[in-house]
Amino acid sequence: MPLTKLQFRPGLVRDTTSYSNEGGWFDCDKIRFRSGVPEKIGGWEKISNSQFLGTCRALKPFRALDGTPFTGVGTHLKYYIEKGGGYNDITPIRATTAAGDVTFSATNGSSTITVSDNAHGAVANDFVTFSGAVTLGGNITAAVLNQEYQIVTIVSDNSYTVTAKDSNGDAVTANASDTGNGGSSVVGTYQINVGLDTTVGGTGWGAGTWGRGTWGSSATLSAVTDVLRLWSHDNFGEDLLFNVRDGGIYYWDKSSSSTPPFTRGVALSDRAGADSTTPTIAKQVLVSDRDRHVIVFGCDPENNIGVQDPMLIRFSDQENPTVWQSTATNTAGDLRLGSGSEIICAVETRQQVLVYTDTAVYAMQFLGPPFTFGVTLISENTTIMSPNTAKAVDDQVFWMGDEDFYVYNGQVQKLPCPVRSYVFNDFNDTQAEKAFAALNSTDNEVWWFYPSTSSEEVDRYVTYNYLENVWYFGTLNRTAWVDRGVRAYPLAASTDNYLYSQELGLNDGSTVPAQAISSYIESSQIDIGDGDSFAFIRRLIPDVTFTGSSATNPSANFLIKTRNFPGANFNMTSTSDIVRSATVPVEQFTDQAHIRLRGRSMTLRVESDELDVQWRLGSPRLDIRPDGRR
Repeated sequence: MPLTKLQFRPGLVRDTTSYSNEGGWFDCDKIRFRSGVPEKIGGWEKISNSQFLGTCRALKPFRALDGTPFTGVGTHLKYYIEKGGGYNDITPIRATTAAGDVTFSATNGSSTITVSDNAHGAVANDFVTFSGAVTLGGNITAAVLNQEYQIVTIVSDNSYTVTAKDSNGDAVTANASDTGNGGSSVVGTYQINVGLDTTVGGTGWGAGTWGRGTWGSSATLSAVTDVLRLWSHDNFGEDLLFNVRDGGIYYWDKSSSSTPPFTRGVALSDRAGADSTTPTIAKQVLVSDRDRHVIVFGCDPENNIGVQDPMLIRFSDQENPTVWQSTATNTAGDLRLGSGSEIICAVETRQQVLVYTDTAVYAMQFLGPPFTFGVTLISENTTIMSPNTAKAVDDQVFWMGDEDFYVYNGQVQKLPCPVRSYVFNDFNDTQAEKAFAALNSTDNEVWWFYPSTSSEEVDRYVTYNYLENVWYFGTLNRTAWVDRGVRAYPLAASTDNYLYSQELGLNDGSTVPAQAISSYIESSQIDIGDGDSFAFIRRLIPDVTFTGSSATNPSANFLIKTRNFPGANFNMTSTSDIVRSATVPVEQFTDQAHIRLRGRSMTLRVESDELDVQWRLGSPRLDIRPDGRR
């Protein structure tokens, strides 16, 4: 009998049974399709051995006028400017006390320091830097006190605790001589309140994080401290605008930060020349590249600064981020959307800005004076999963909705997705705000990272190849991602507090030494005829290339599994349903492998978990002939 060539349709189909998807692929991890055939994805390497504090959910690469590359890094604890692999803390300051407003008390044998400061406004995990303190008399010296601390617990509105430490971060224990209060010159400098790295819903006892209130007290969720910390940011020339979602808008001036330590970001309303109507709160900040307006979404209106309107859009005067009061001689102004209850996000394309509310999509376009901008409603009854799940690709925008995927290419359309049920049936809705879209333009891919039902953090992804119109999925822990551009490779953040260059190398560079990436793809079931006859498989002719591998002898495993019935699986013990399998290691010079398998249907799985291996599947062939059951 002639050899049977195994050719499968590109892309994954999971919203049906394996048996009904004959001729297609059914399962995979860490693979992509290129020209219709599957291959292993690229590896990743740390950009440096430095770590940042907190979970990063926002990245913004940009360049200074002298060509120096920077990356804005927003975490739930801090905001950094990354330069040369180092993280420079530019988290804005919320408040600075007068000298003597802060006092300390210590207990013999304990490293816990109680800090008294009336109406401090802090929450647990906030950061504060003390200066001007003198020794408490024993081990708690001035050097111990005068440094940055992270607040451990909130005792009351007027006091909190920190853990005494030395300059290396090791705990310092007070002794009997530590009876002082730090003196009358202590100054406390508080950074803006931290946010959460896990979404907490509702109010009442148990809402918010442990330690944010006294025992038995209720928690009233605020817009900034008790919701998932999300940032938006955009560069204004070589400077950076960044915004805490539903919080403050800040500006970092590169010219005042040529070398570390960098100056901190300041409130946009506090910049020199800022007028009294400068917005102070927003859901998102964006710089329009075509016309150089700073645009803020879901912000406070010109006549009611400090009170947020979740459907209001405001824009500054052209080329001037400090002028917001609209007059006849400038282009500042505002627009208010009518469909929906709040703005979720805005995405800039080459020609316009798409603005998403919780129920609709608007197109915002630059018109020029006197109206500056106009908006057009382009779709109603449309959903978006989270503020970060839309991604622009030239003039198209792809996004994840509550139960569907969408594209805007002049009109809003649902994207046919053969893995839709697979994704949304295994989606942790309580952590939906953690989901985000990522672009890998080199491989024509939009990725959506999301938390599965068994995870509180992002652990899975689904990918759409918009050039080949195919879908695939896998497992990977990433919390933020930006495409190549300023950097040669895509840049991503993980929960281990490192940044990674993606699609670099062949291995998982999160450990030393690097680990192999386990990748595989498995077909749906294939039968002879309509599955009414048994077949005997006696030989495999592999077709796989290892081009790009750096291993001495790169290889992959071909696993062939036969079933007697479509529903059979490895857990079945009945002889009528038994599954048999054969694993064939295939190297670059393997021409054939002899096997002995019988069954009514079969599946093919190709997998690899070796270091320095890149594989790409071709069209393997099998020697199959009709056969009896025994």
